Amino acid sequence: MGSVPNLYYKQNRLKQLRAFCRAARLGSISMAAESLFLSQPAVSLQIQALEREFETVLFERRGPQIRLTPEGETLYKLADPLVEGIDRLHETFAASFGRLESGELNVAAGESTILYVLPEPLRRFAEVYPHIRIKLHNVTGRDGLAMLHRDEVDFAVGSMLEVPEDITYQPIVTYHPRLITPKNHPLASLGERIELEDISPYGLILPPRHLSTWRIVDLVFRQHNVDYHVSLEAGGWEVIKKYVELGLGISIVTDVCLTGKEQLAAIPLDRFFPARSYGVVQRIGRHLSPQAKRFITMMEAAYAGPKMGSSSPSGRGESV
Repeated sequence: MGSVPNLYYKQNRLKQLRAFCRAARLGSISMAAESLFLSQPAVSLQIQALEREFETVLFERRGPQIRLTPEGETLYKLADPLVEGIDRLHETFAASFGRLESGELNVAAGESTILYVLPEPLRRFAEVYPHIRIKLHNVTGRDGLAMLHRDEVDFAVGSMLEVPEDITYQPIVTYHPRLITPKNHPLASLGERIELEDISPYGLILPPRHLSTWRIVDLVFRQHNVDYHVSLEAGGWEVIKKYVELGLGISIVTDVCLTGKEQLAAIPLDRFFPARSYGVVQRIGRHLSPQAKRFITMMEAAYAGPKMGSSSPSGRGESV
């Protein structure tokens, strides 16, 4: 009879590990319980059972917040892919026979990435796998990383200037910087002869200050000791292009947003500004679903051609 409790706990190990991994990911017992549709005491008991079995402490508890101990970190790295693999076993089994007939794909991306980078890969994926539900989460880069850490999405797509230690970034397509002006603007005739000093007197239209484009523009002008001023702050490349066409200012964009149909002059700025890559962002240790793996493969294929992601007007792909 004395072995019955141990047998019970081992038979429920998957539930225990699932609760433990969710709590580790969210940093909260209560949030883990809510996401698993369990009571907080139930999740606490499952974690305590693991601690008894492994004869160690898995979390440092500081009020409502919890933090993994070194032993907890080790168990999390071992357990998380196992739990993900078991939870997705049916989908993985079907995919091994070439069948992806159901399931869901969750992708986090910014508005510009959704508008310019994802349409063609999504079109191809939906055409081949019409029964897989696709959910696009329109979020900023910071919110996308938070969703990755909470495993609310399979992966994110965007542009990363700095990559955190627990994140991987796989560039897939690259775009180039352009100064856009109305076609009759004094700068339109300068072409590649343009200098930053030529831009300085004119008001810039830029995305909100907290986004990466503003930081890059500020850095480049300061590095060259050239003044600049922002006359209008607007969100989204489509809005910015429209306001430039109306003569409300000029802007520095990435050619991902240029279709060639705009009433704009586009001047290369590769001498001053870096090219921007866009790609897949994942949490290290995250077990990718068959749907996610297949989409990433199709996205790579969509941008493998010589014209995709080039500096030509037909290019696609920038995140503000």
